[in-house]
Amino acid sequence: MGKIWKISGPVVIAENMRGSRVYEVVEVGDIRLSGEIIGLEQDKAVIQVYEDTTGLKVGEPVERTGDILMVELGPGIVGSIFDGVQRSLVSMKDDIGDFLSRGARTFPLDREAKWHFSPTLSAGDTVMEGDIIGTVQETGLLEHRIMIPIGTQGEILEIHEGDFTIEESVAIVKDGDKKKDIHLMQRWPARKPRIYAKRLNPGNLLVTGTRIIDYMFPLALGGKAAIPGGFGTGKTVTLQQMARWSQTHLNLYVGCGERGNEMSDVLHSFRELKDPQTGRLLQEKEIFIANTSNMPVVAREISIFIGITIAEYFRDMGYDVLLVADSTSRWAEAMREIGARLEETPGEEGFPTYLGSRLASFYERSGRVQCKGSPERSGSVTVIGAVSPPGADFSEPVTQSTLRIVEALYSLDVSLANKRHFPTINWLTSYSLYADATREWWNSISTDWSSMRDTALRILQQEAELEEIVRLVGPESLPEDDKLMLLASKIIREDFLMQSAYHPVDTYTTPKRAHTMLSAIIQFYEMAKGMAETGTSVAEISALPVIQKISRMKDIPNEDFDNYIGELVADFESAAPGEALK
Repeated sequence: MGKIWKISGPVVIAENMRGSRVYEVVEVGDIRLSGEIIGLEQDKAVIQVYEDTTGLKVGEPVERTGDILMVELGPGIVGSIFDGVQRSLVSMKDDIGDFLSRGARTFPLDREAKWHFSPTLSAGDTVMEGDIIGTVQETGLLEHRIMIPIGTQGEILEIHEGDFTIEESVAIVKDGDKKKDIHLMQRWPARKPRIYAKRLNPGNLLVTGTRIIDYMFPLALGGKAAIPGGFGTGKTVTLQQMARWSQTHLNLYVGCGERGNEMSDVLHSFRELKDPQTGRLLQEKEIFIANTSNMPVVAREISIFIGITIAEYFRDMGYDVLLVADSTSRWAEAMREIGARLEETPGEEGFPTYLGSRLASFYERSGRVQCKGSPERSGSVTVIGAVSPPGADFSEPVTQSTLRIVEALYSLDVSLANKRHFPTINWLTSYSLYADATREWWNSISTDWSSMRDTALRILQQEAELEEIVRLVGPESLPEDDKLMLLASKIIREDFLMQSAYHPVDTYTTPKRAHTMLSAIIQFYEMAKGMAETGTSVAEISALPVIQKISRMKDIPNEDFDNYIGELVADFESAAPGEALK
């Protein structure tokens, strides 16, 4: 047993620790605070402690556990709320109360709850690692598939249907000369990526319900994206929208160092919101990791890796999983603080020199894969991380390191937030490298998606090029075709790109509806150009009642939308160039 030799905030140095391993879990002090060894030098171990170290004293015991930090994976995980080291906050509230004490212990998964296991294989079948042997209906939206653990293979000697706890054996496999019990629960190291058979290219669209993302800058299933933005630009709301409405099988929300009231708002809303496709509560397909800003900073890193490990586990079942992290900047700040306490050589702006590799070790665990085992299946993990650059300065190290890794950028703009344009994703500085990967998916909706998208982006770019001229001489001095282009750009910005997260209809837009909306706007623009060529002024076109009708498209309920668009198209077709629309 070691002893505390030095205490520096969340970092503790213990002596008499010869034989320890890096990343071994230890218990620090008389109150047995949970910690993890991050460095070794002779008989001394550097430990990052995942709880408040106030009150610890030199000479208090440090006990090794002999184990590395493991993630519990099994039925009961969906809909749960964990802290940064996967302690169940629901169980701790029931056992301890509203205020958590230091050194408190709880299992991540309920040991007493029983789950009905339905086998899909029989005794005598040969199994390999990753094979699905049965299922548990965990929620109304998700079937938990029980897999043979990695490293196990052989013949099934016994398999039983019935109600079991996660620690009871549901099957026995003869693996060589050994008999191994198969349980509903597995354990996996948090820092080690789970294995798969083959990596696949990202393909289908991740449908988020946010028009500027789905239509203009699409994100593919298995992709990785970043959402940087200054204070007040709506990073948290944007991530919450993705976690709420993304059409995946499972969503994980990792609150990494963000404010407690934001996390509580997420937890409250998911108890009431319903999935737009099934009508069931969104809580039935969500997992929450709440590591807020008032919790110890060193737990921020491990909360990220616990989240991605859980995501990979469900990916291996053949599911599409979304993980959103809010925010990776708070994790980077924790790395900077730990590095300073360890007196490491600092990099740019005091961040550690290994900042980029640590961020990459998280983002690179995203992807679409062919899973190990049978039946043959594929799954994906899509990762979206928020970045909080101080003063909205995107040149700072965390943002720049992230941009070298991700393949989609949703750049949040302070000036758009000041104009009350939400979401504040800037269409001039954002990008997605998944447009080609999702083209085939979009072609199943409409073959002219690509041309519509290009036309809208070209109009928005032309507006930006004219901004300086408009500021100097005013819009009245522009030629009529430029005035018309500015009108079209205004309609695209305000009636398509702007979207209210709090409107019952506008909060979520299906891809088909988004395409119909933009098609109507582009059709109006083409018709207006014909009117302008026959002598109708842009001022007259701007006063047409149909523009107000276009602006109301996003508020029309889905059941009435097709009829509304039919009326709008009829208005277009009834007007010849040069005539006012009725």
